[in-house]
Amino acid sequence: MTQQPSQGFALSRTFEAPLERVFAAWTTPEHFAHWFGGELAVPVERMTMDVRPGGVWSLVMHTPDGGELPFSGVYQEVAAPERLVFTLKDAFAPEDAAGETVRVALAARGDRTEMAFRQDGGNLTAGQYQQAEEGWSGFFDRLAALLARA
Repeated sequence: MTQQPSQGFALSRTFEAPLERVFAAWTTPEHFAHWFGGELAVPVERMTMDVRPGGVWSLVMHTPDGGELPFSGVYQEVAAPERLVFTLKDAFAPEDAAGETVRVALAARGDRTEMAFRQDGGNLTAGQYQQAEEGWSGFFDRLAALLARA
């Protein structure tokens, strides 16, 4: 499901894994670093997470040309294992910008987990939101593959 691109977007996905394992994939640096970026040839090199309200997370991806793509944010809400809310900024965001807000709601469905994901904030153009939605969709494909192997 997709919302108005100029305001953000929402995605939903059901994973073949229990709730606690899906939450751990969002909150454990080595797991997050594995699936964030999807199948892109831009590996996550440095990743830190302080998963608590007010805690900071950051990662740096290295591009094939030797450049770096840093991402960072602050956890606003952590309700294990059902909910995460955090900000998301990249290198192109203005220094004083709070960044986008990412909301992840997880619900157990037997041995499966349903995820409702939303990114908004109004900081991106319609085209950038479309690219972000496509990117996250690919990331979630890789997350599903990671969960299936575990």
